[in-house]
Amino acid sequence: MLKQTGYMSGFGNEFATEALAGTLPEGRNSPQRVAHGLYAEQLSGTAFTAPRHSNRRSWLYRIRPAAMHGKFAPFEQVHFHNDFGSGPVTPEQLRWSPMPMPSTPVDFIDGLFTMGGNGSPVAGTGIGIHLYAANKNMDGRYFYSADGELLIVPQQGTLIIATELGVLEVVPHEIAVIPRGVRFKVDLPDGASRGYVCENFGAFLRLPDLGPIGSNGLANPRDFLTPCAAYEDVEGAFELVSKFQGHLWRADIAHSPLDVVGWHGNHVPYKYDLRKFNTIGSISYDHPDPSIFLVLNSPSDTPGVGNLDFVIFGPRVLAMQDTFRPPWFHRNIASECMGLIHGEYDAKAEGFAPGGCSIHNCMTGHGPDAATFEKASNADTSKPDYVKDTMAFMFESRNVIRPTPQALDAAHLQREYIECWAGLKKHFTPA
Repeated sequence: MLKQTGYMSGFGNEFATEALAGTLPEGRNSPQRVAHGLYAEQLSGTAFTAPRHSNRRSWLYRIRPAAMHGKFAPFEQVHFHNDFGSGPVTPEQLRWSPMPMPSTPVDFIDGLFTMGGNGSPVAGTGIGIHLYAANKNMDGRYFYSADGELLIVPQQGTLIIATELGVLEVVPHEIAVIPRGVRFKVDLPDGASRGYVCENFGAFLRLPDLGPIGSNGLANPRDFLTPCAAYEDVEGAFELVSKFQGHLWRADIAHSPLDVVGWHGNHVPYKYDLRKFNTIGSISYDHPDPSIFLVLNSPSDTPGVGNLDFVIFGPRVLAMQDTFRPPWFHRNIASECMGLIHGEYDAKAEGFAPGGCSIHNCMTGHGPDAATFEKASNADTSKPDYVKDTMAFMFESRNVIRPTPQALDAAHLQREYIECWAGLKKHFTPA
């Protein structure tokens, strides 16, 4: 059995860890003979010649090389895909209630449901947005994506994500990132679980530059945790599922692929506790753009414009005077998919439940509903407002998020979402 042996902290660091003493070779990456009869294998997440500061790769010392498995054949999970279509996209505001829990045994892979996205793994840019609802461990099944890294945001239930490089235990209010190519399985110790997955086809996620903020603030590198080495040495009739160029494939595999005894490098899975985010805000009037809540960023080929921005809205103190404190009415060049992990979101009085999500695309107007507008417009801003017991997030993209037909046909789509703004009153008084 894989056993969790702890974490190493830091973002983008070069790590070295072994589950069996003497595994890691000294002074070289691929010695003629690896200790303990292991194989050396390099996993490269970037081009070999990428600049040193952005080069991602890890050396794995494993029981069997990753090339050992049966032939791949097409595998169908009809709800999990990258078919975002090419037809018209509605500019309407869209919102969904939480996805229902399955009534039959469903594991993490079978429980994925594609909501929308843009770009493709073929183009090497864009994102895929998925929900998951599952109630069963990935028994005898392992998965990896060759298309992009996976940003996993649990909303209900703990995930035990056992990867080639070690074990991540991820609870709601934490996130996990599984790099491109890393094999893993997911166990559900709490039973029924639900959450969100953002698939990043573009440049890997990184911490944003802080600019005028200075050296401290937002997500601190030391709070990102990478697992120590742990391995499985088991044989049996198992299944390896691969996502490659937007399609799923499966192969028989006669052993666990989670058999890495030691590794060193920086192409690694990691987790982060969103509650440790150091929020920045105004202490005079107005409030800055929501980019002050940016946790991770996948840059595009245009400086300052993100292929994917991962933004959170957690507990904070609002002290701005004579200011409309909730998020204002706005239209953006970027497109937004928003989710709620816990509590209530301060721009909506009702209808936006934990586990639900919304899509507001490029230049589609949105903002606080009528009840929130009236309450905030009449609040006493001479006193601070403590926003507590909440955690919302946003996947933001430079390109339009194309909702899938299955998302638009889903029973949990809130077809009257637009009515939340119908109660906004005319207050115009020209005199």
